[in-house]
Amino acid sequence: MTTTQTLTAVPVGTWRLDPVHSSVGFEVDYMAGTFKGSFRDAEAKLDVENSGARLEGVAKVASVDVKDENLATHLQSPEFFDAEQHPELHFTATDIALDGETAEIRGEITIKGITRPIALAGSATVPATDAFGNERFAVKLATTVDRTEFGLNWNMPLPTGQPALANDVRIVGDLYFVQAA
Repeated sequence: MTTTQTLTAVPVGTWRLDPVHSSVGFEVDYMAGTFKGSFRDAEAKLDVENSGARLEGVAKVASVDVKDENLATHLQSPEFFDAEQHPELHFTATDIALDGETAEIRGEITIKGITRPIALAGSATVPATDAFGNERFAVKLATTVDRTEFGLNWNMPLPTGQPALANDVRIVGDLYFVQAA
């Protein structure tokens, strides 16, 4: 699928995610604070052509990274991501706007086998040459989704009767793309 585009700052070519410098994560209010996690194994590819652009990304559920191994196991269970039945999260862009300062990307995200539209916004840099002669640029994106729309319904009531875990989850990505040779 070719997307609509405004990519004034990104040259034609294939751009791949630099996994060492990139992160894909989430934040959700939990009791009296914010719980954060990320996916260590995430990939993305941006194909820019004169007629349009295409962005696709995948994160492996088994690579969910939190500060407690038992909690990581719980997040992979059917109560959350259900890694056995749905081993990956997917994203495909339908509209990409990167102008060297701002980033707006619309598309579809699939979590636990359920696909919903999503709009991400943030910042973008213009491509620059690194110390090794590679062209790269960065995009920082964020959005908020209701986790229950994807079948992630687990919760636990607090003594006050309020739920321990909020439904709104902030998805955040610091993505560094390198132009493929």
